[in-house]
Formats: sequence, C-alpha cells, structure tokens
Amino acid sequence: MHQVEPRSKPQFDFGSDNYATIHPEVLETIAQVNVGHAPAYGLDFVTAEVRELFKKIFNHPVQTYFVFNGSAANVLSLRALLQPHEAVIATDVSHIQNDECGAPEFHGGNKIITLPSQEGKLTPALIEPILIRLGDQHCVQPRLVSITQPTELGTVYSIQELKQLSSFCKKNQLLLHMDGARLGNAVCFLNSSFQEMTTDVKLDALSLGGTKNGLLGAEAILFFNHQNIEAKNYHRSSVPAHFKFIQKQELQLPSKVRFLAAQFKAYFQNELWRRMAQKSLSLTQELAQALQNIPEISIQYPVQSNAVFAQLPKSWVKPLKETCFFYIWDEKKFVARFMLSHDNQSADIKRFIETIQQLQKKNTR
Repeated sequence: MHQVEPRSKPQFDFGSDNYATIHPEVLETIAQVNVGHAPAYGLDFVTAEVRELFKKIFNHPVQTYFVFNGSAANVLSLRALLQPHEAVIATDVSHIQNDECGAPEFHGGNKIITLPSQEGKLTPALIEPILIRLGDQHCVQPRLVSITQPTELGTVYSIQELKQLSSFCKKNQLLLHMDGARLGNAVCFLNSSFQEMTTDVKLDALSLGGTKNGLLGAEAILFFNHQNIEAKNYHRSSVPAHFKFIQKQELQLPSKVRFLAAQFKAYFQNELWRRMAQKSLSLTQELAQALQNIPEISIQYPVQSNAVFAQLPKSWVKPLKETCFFYIWDEKKFVARFMLSHDNQSADIKRFIETIQQLQKKNTR
C-alpha cells in the first residue's frame, strides 16, 4: 500500500479504519476525566479502575499496559516474551512481517519465520515442519506463534481453530500471541466474548487494538500468564515484573495514562465495542453483496470482518478511487481492499456502486 496525498477537505473512504473519526462517546469520556490533577504514569484512579475492568471482561487476572500505537503493542509484546535467539512464527501476510518496517527485528533482535497461510490463518500442520531443529544451537529457535484475529485478509479464526492452535503451542512449548487490532469485529462476528476468544484458549499475550476501533491513539497490551509449562522452560512468568522497564526503554510509557485508559472504559462501557463492530460488519456485508452482483468483480476471500478483497478491472481503479479512496492490495492482479469503519454509511456504498454502474455502461457502448 502506498502513501496517499493530503486532502483539502474531509470525505468518507474505504481506505482504512485508521482513517475513521474518533467515536463521540470516546471523546466525551476523555473530557470527563480531564478534570483536576492526577498521578502520572498509570498511578491514577482512572487507570486502576480500567485495569480492574479488563480483569472482568477477560475473566482473568490479566496484566494490562497502555501504549500509543499498534506497532508498539506488537513489538513490545514480542520483546517481552522472547530472547534474541528465539524466533516468531507468523504468516507471510502478517502485519508484523509486512507493515512494521522491521521493528520486531530491530527492537528485539528476533527473526520472523513466515509461512504461507490458508486464507490468512496458521494451523498446526503448517507450523509443525519447522520445529524439527528445536534444541539445535545452530538454528534460531521457534518460540512464539503470532496470529492476527481477524486476519489481514479479513477472515476469522473460529474458537475451535484457536483452541487447536493453542493446544499445539503448549504441547511444543511455544507461546501464543494475538494481534487483536480489530478483535472486537471477530468477537462480534462469532457472537462470542473476549474471554472465550483469549482467556479460554489460553492465550499468552494480546495486542488489543483501540485506534482502529474508534479510539484516539490508544492500544493495550495484555499478558495472561497461564501456568501451563514448567517454569524452568517458560521464562514468560516473569513478564509483568520486567515489562515496565521495557515499556519505558522503548519510549511507550505515557505520562498521562488516564487519557488512554479512559478510552477503553468508553469502549467497553454500554458495549460500545459491539455497536461499532455490528455497524461496520453490517456495512461490509452490504458492500460485499452489492459487489457480488457485478460480473466484472470477483471477491477473493470469505467476508467475515470489516474488509472486502475484490479483483477489479484495471481500467476501473482510477475513476473508482476518485469517488472513494481504497488501497490496491495486489498490484499484479488488481485486487483491492475495501475497509469499512464505524462512521461509514450506506450512502457511501450507494455512491460507490453507482460509479461502478456508470463504468459498466461505458464498457458496453
């Protein structure tokens, strides 16, 4: 995906949920805690309250830390869990491989072993062949599996798939990290819960996205600390004790943490997360159904989150982008990614489809 030129006026796009507005309820909550002085660096009562809220939501004594962006959430999670001689296993389309500018390798020194995915997913069968040299000092040691839920292709791991993967990881002394930049969408799609998708599958660490979900530059890192492997082989149990030093060293310790924490309070309060997810998922299905009726367009993957990947005629790309911006995911096959957000409307889809219909008419003349 390429850089986009600055615009002279706002408009609604299908470019990314990073483009979207901050949800009004989140802004309101920030204003509510913007009263008086409070201790810095997470020692305030708002942050303490939200950390307790996380324990209730996930039904587990999770250790929660707040950072500024998703890249930091992923990179700091990996750095905390791994030694430099240990490697991360991820898909070839994963965000940590393709969109972190080498940050995991730079900050933690950890090699990323990429595997061809099945619709963006990892499976035990895909991972098992690369474990053959475990214990060999001449080979980087696979230690952590990092998955994305929903995946970069908009597909969703079922709860059963997550449990199978987690069981495989525990059996092979591998840690399991989840990049949950859009996790609320997966929970909503499966009509599940945050607990069922993380705690119950014995996840080790979670990067919980806020920025892509109506928040203002707020992400959370959660460590679950399940005691399922003997301590002598599982240094992860000390993560909460030393993570605060990693967070500070990596320039991700906010001074006014209450303003980040409060956003997650708004996110979970009155199920705002679900309302935003339901809207974006509904709009995504509306767009997908409309595109399916166009013979010249081919949808590439199951539509299970807030993204539609569709192959377009090359000549349509430029005029369509003038109506509503989107990214070309695969420039060889002209596969576009259309991303819907909480603040999109059916009118955006209608306008886009009308432009497609005009292009169809031009082609038939």
